[in-house]
Amino acid sequence: MKTIRCHRAFGVYGLLMKEDALLVIDKNGGPYINRYDLPGGSLEEGETLATAMRREFTEETGLEVELERQIGVADFKLPWDWREFDEVHHIAVFYLVRQTGGTLGIPEQFVGQDSLGARWVKASEVSIDNASPLVLEAFRWIEEQQLDLEVRHFSNWDVLK
Repeated sequence: MKTIRCHRAFGVYGLLMKEDALLVIDKNGGPYINRYDLPGGSLEEGETLATAMRREFTEETGLEVELERQIGVADFKLPWDWREFDEVHHIAVFYLVRQTGGTLGIPEQFVGQDSLGARWVKASEVSIDNASPLVLEAFRWIEEQQLDLEVRHFSNWDVLK
């Protein structure tokens, strides 16, 4: 039996709504490349969850936000042939945020920047074919006001090149 080598990714992600649309980024890296993803990402050394959330949101969208509340945590597993790993286990802390400043624009491109810009999308515009599990779960939370308690497995995940 083959041993699965799993990469664990942990990050913070913001849900910003305008009417019935959610702000997403056009992802330019990782297993969600060429899909819609939520603004957010990993913490830098010594950074708090809240500070990372504000920084990541601004870096990826151009908007400044404040955290209204923590929604909860969700985790996903999906196949990803990357480095020595066979799959990724993505743990995501979700926040409801509100805009306090800034302007939507093309983000500054630097090493590690994985956003090509942000856009508003409606639930009817997203699917497993064009969105990350985080976006799908965000719309589920918007509709049902709850997150899955168990890990969600995506066994047939396609990394879009």
